[in-house]
Amino acid sequence: MDELTVNNLLGVENLTNNDFELIFNTANRFKEVINRPIKKVPSLRDITIANLFFENSTRTKLSFELAEKRLSADVVNFSASQSSISKGETLVDTVNNILAMKVDMIVIRHPHPGSAKFLSENINSQIINAGDGTHEHPTQALLDCFSLKEKFGDLKGKHIAIIGDIIHSRVALSNIFALKALGAEVMICGPKSLLPKYSRSLNVKVETDLIKALRWCDAANILRVQNERMNLNFFPSTREYFKLYGLNKEKLELIKKPITILHPGPINRGVEITSEVADSENAIILDQVENGVAIRMAVIYLLASKIKNITN
Repeated sequence: MDELTVNNLLGVENLTNNDFELIFNTANRFKEVINRPIKKVPSLRDITIANLFFENSTRTKLSFELAEKRLSADVVNFSASQSSISKGETLVDTVNNILAMKVDMIVIRHPHPGSAKFLSENINSQIINAGDGTHEHPTQALLDCFSLKEKFGDLKGKHIAIIGDIIHSRVALSNIFALKALGAEVMICGPKSLLPKYSRSLNVKVETDLIKALRWCDAANILRVQNERMNLNFFPSTREYFKLYGLNKEKLELIKKPITILHPGPINRGVEITSEVADSENAIILDQVENGVAIRMAVIYLLASKIKNITN
């Protein structure tokens, strides 16, 4: 079978077009599996995977755990707050202790950018980055693009706007890399205070007017305001943010065309998007959640296939 060109999924920036195609084709097969009455395959029954989450997570952690169990892997869930990390143990020592228990693969979410790459350079195991600070969130970008491909078919030439808190978002950066690799045109939109200074170097369009961005795009990926990453005020008030950048029915009616709505979650209803829009027929938010399990099954399976002789 075809193989990924990477041994770890640290980000999407270094994935090839063949990698994207292989992941999406594999996810399509696994999506059929998770919609069957019996939702499991025995593909990874000899693989043990540890989920190391050093930040709070609901969807991503649950999605990875479900993906692993759907593949029949043994799963170990690690809680940083209850570990020896809190006693001063280093990340590398902690992971090496886990690997000494014959764990084959590590899924890690960590608040520090570059933590997944650092770990990959210092331990002997496959690493999947489930989000490293404000850097990357590769599986989220893959599931977002997979969901858009289901909607549009080919993404080449499609206009995709990423709207909201760009500067604090690992989802934004991974999406930019993935969407551009797949031939889409990308625009980022938000208040100047939430747009990174290096925006232009990403070779994307930059807009501060939400209505202009909506008129330009075929799909809009709405990002939440990440208050937990802010140590100062980036805008005067939540009310003002919603007035200028919150997506509601009235703003969508102004552009006089339907656009596809995505959101990586969690949703701050009434801040970046209203319930009326989030729950509308043009929103594919729940499709993203379902596709997240299939995409993560695909990534785990393809990486494990490089070290094990695995057959369906």
